[in-house]
Amino acid sequence: MKNKLSFIIAISLLVSCQYLGIEQKNTHKDAPIAQVHDSYLYLSDIKHLIPENTSKEDSLLLVKGLITSWAKKELFLYNASLNLSEEKSNQYDKLVQDYRQSLLINGYKERLVQQKLDTTVSPEEVATYYELNKSNFKLNEELLKIKYLHFGKDLLDKEELITLFKSDDPEDMRILENQGINFKEISLNDSTWVKLEDVLLKISKFREIPKETLLKKTKFLQKEDSLGLYLVAVKDVLKRNDIAPLNYISPTIRQIILHKRKLELIREIEKTLINDAIQNKNFKEY
Repeated sequence: MKNKLSFIIAISLLVSCQYLGIEQKNTHKDAPIAQVHDSYLYLSDIKHLIPENTSKEDSLLLVKGLITSWAKKELFLYNASLNLSEEKSNQYDKLVQDYRQSLLINGYKERLVQQKLDTTVSPEEVATYYELNKSNFKLNEELLKIKYLHFGKDLLDKEELITLFKSDDPEDMRILENQGINFKEISLNDSTWVKLEDVLLKISKFREIPKETLLKKTKFLQKEDSLGLYLVAVKDVLKRNDIAPLNYISPTIRQIILHKRKLELIREIEKTLINDAIQNKNFKEY
């Protein structure tokens, strides 16, 4: 911080002396450090781009690079203003104006929506929407309810772990969970749908297992390599083009419902805006 501050002070003093005779045409309190035609660059314009604790030497290099980049931009703008036709320049001005107006309008709409939109979506609303639109929620990926365990060969109680893993007793699952620190990978929640691709990314060994095998319900599957043992149990499977289950698609449905509410709210805001303008004689059609 001291290096940066010292550098800024030094540069400010230097340019103050160098440009003492230049008339200031803006509200900057510091002297310019570069000029292209009638445009000026000030240290205050770029000092926020200098990282904290940057050495004096690195700061000088960084400032030089920033000045060069600024000069290129200004030179291109200057030459463009000279060489572009008036018609093309006016087209660009119109695009900029339209873009600014869109930003202002959309920003205002978003503020109104944030203030007025009811974001509470009940489970009943989600379920109703799901039942009415179920055919629209076909899967484009495979889903599994799966549990798996990966541990090294050096564990002494491998057979006991395999027995616990095969069990359907919640207490046995709790025992395994409590030993989680000893495992390389563990996931015992087979009540939640997960993407097959996520499972394959999590444990690369599963990529060697034929997809058809993983997409079959199986009480127990064991694989082994130099890194240890892999235990897999597939409780349930959904394939591509199957209807997505409600508990998996619920977050998406909630977003759909909120989006529909948002559009309806914006329509109501627009309608109210027009009606108020007409009533107050601020909008007339000729």
